[in-house]
Amino acid sequence: MTRAWLLLCVAGVLEVVWAVGLKTSHGFTRPVVAAVTVTAYLLSFVLLALAMRTLPAGTAYAVWTGIGVVGVAVIGLVYLGESRDFWRLASMALILAGIIGLRLTARA
Repeated sequence: MTRAWLLLCVAGVLEVVWAVGLKTSHGFTRPVVAAVTVTAYLLSFVLLALAMRTLPAGTAYAVWTGIGVVGVAVIGLVYLGESRDFWRLASMALILAGIIGLRLTARA
């Protein structure tokens, strides 16, 4: 895996952290969670920008958001009691398939 893809994957994981942090900070009323959320948000954007130096913008952004969508949805299923409806799970699988397809067809 190239450095750009590694940075992009870490940025995607940090997107999950800040998105879940938005939920668990209860409107930024929990200072520690709010600080983690803002820090993860900033680091996620910086790493995305660094990955975009090498990767095409459309590919990088799609993968970054895809990791975030699937990651937050999985956290919601496992820890937040969100729906495990078949169509929801199938849609998540399609997003994951798209991320894998973008990686396999990327030139960087």
